[in-house]
Amino acid sequence: MARATRQSSRQSTRQGIHPVDELLPFPQLALYGFQHVLAFYAAAVIVPVLLGNALGLSRQELVHLVNADLLTCGIASIVQALGVWKAGARLPLVQGVTFTAVSPMIAIGLGAGGGTAGLLVVYGAVITAGIATFVFAPLFSRLVKYFPPVVIGTILTIIGITLIPVALQDAAGGAHLIGTPAYGSAKNLAYALGTLLFILALVRVGRPFLSSLAVLLGLVAGTAVAWLFGDVDFGAVAQADWIGVTTPFHYGMPRFELLPIAAMLVVMLITMVETTGDVYAIGEITRKKVDADTVARALRADGIATVLGGVLNSFPYVAFAENIGIVRMSKVMSRYVVVAAGVFMVVLGLLPKAGSLVASVPHPVLGGAAVSMFGIVAAVGVQILAKADLREERNTLILAVSLGAALLPTTVRPFFERMPDDVRAVLDSGITLGALTAILLNLLFNVFTSRSTMEIDWDDVEDDVVPGAEDHGPPGPPAWAPAR
Repeated sequence: MARATRQSSRQSTRQGIHPVDELLPFPQLALYGFQHVLAFYAAAVIVPVLLGNALGLSRQELVHLVNADLLTCGIASIVQALGVWKAGARLPLVQGVTFTAVSPMIAIGLGAGGGTAGLLVVYGAVITAGIATFVFAPLFSRLVKYFPPVVIGTILTIIGITLIPVALQDAAGGAHLIGTPAYGSAKNLAYALGTLLFILALVRVGRPFLSSLAVLLGLVAGTAVAWLFGDVDFGAVAQADWIGVTTPFHYGMPRFELLPIAAMLVVMLITMVETTGDVYAIGEITRKKVDADTVARALRADGIATVLGGVLNSFPYVAFAENIGIVRMSKVMSRYVVVAAGVFMVVLGLLPKAGSLVASVPHPVLGGAAVSMFGIVAAVGVQILAKADLREERNTLILAVSLGAALLPTTVRPFFERMPDDVRAVLDSGITLGALTAILLNLLFNVFTSRSTMEIDWDDVEDDVVPGAEDHGPPGPPAWAPAR
């Protein structure tokens, strides 16, 4: 099958079909798509779980949030990868709830009284921010020149660095175990390390086909070992309903308030930069040309997904950096794989019992796999930073200060706890603070001083695609040229 995959890829290249646009056989679409779902699932459900617990929602309300999130994730991923009208980058990008919005949404919800009343204010802000994202997508795409490699690389590195602790927390047993003897136990760390080593072994000694499924096989193997030792509980699967349909405005009509809307608009500005960075990163990995129109279509998909999230009781959406690591490791570049993943997510969103089965994968096993995925996100950021001239002191300072700002919310909590709620809603996020710092410092050092920056010459990148390149490791670095 590995040989068939390589031959199919070479034939598609000779026929002028880019690997991104190649329609793989159904069995491969299903396998690769399901691998994306498993790698994505933990990050997909963590936002509704965190928000629901912080706002004091009941278990039934929390389950509804998770189902709504998965359903919307699936629809949004299909729109982004397949393309609908002028929306969707038509690249292998999975859509998911942005971590940037977690702290602001908690602050907005608690400020509105918590519970479902707080959710209604959150949804009003989410819908408004989604509409603004859709409307301003073309304008923002023309501002890409103000986001050179030093900015995009810094933001992607920050995203990876801030997500790695989430993976390590799962590796230790999950956030729900913090403060108990089980958190960080040798058994949990053994499951995580065993899963990670298994994935590395498949990549190191496996054939190309096995390497492309390394994460999926690692999760299955880790879960099987945990089940043999009695550490996997499938009880929730038996208790879950077979069908659970998300209805629009399940908790009531949204409430539109000025300050929460302003906070969410700032969040969406950061997610637009995040999506822009992810689009360029996946473009570099797949050797697919990315231009202003591609970015605009990706941002429109973000806007549509975010509005849909507010209507279907979910949250703001962004091109998910986590799954870029899957594309990089597997070298499977077909966007139709993400379409298949979107179909899986829609099914999971409609079938709580099936979602419960996937949720039964133990936290340490998920954490072990996620360490490699989130680390690759940071590595892609470093790869893009390599295109910036870090010998230039100003670029070095942009990177250094932005990394420091990104670590501030997690290391000096009291500083943010003393802030007014409205200010904390915007700044109490490492990704938000680090990204804003990188953007502002680049404007100060490079834009307002009329200094030349660096941009990707995507014509040269696209010309570098060669038959069978996906069989020999990731592509080499793209060409870069000074902006005029």
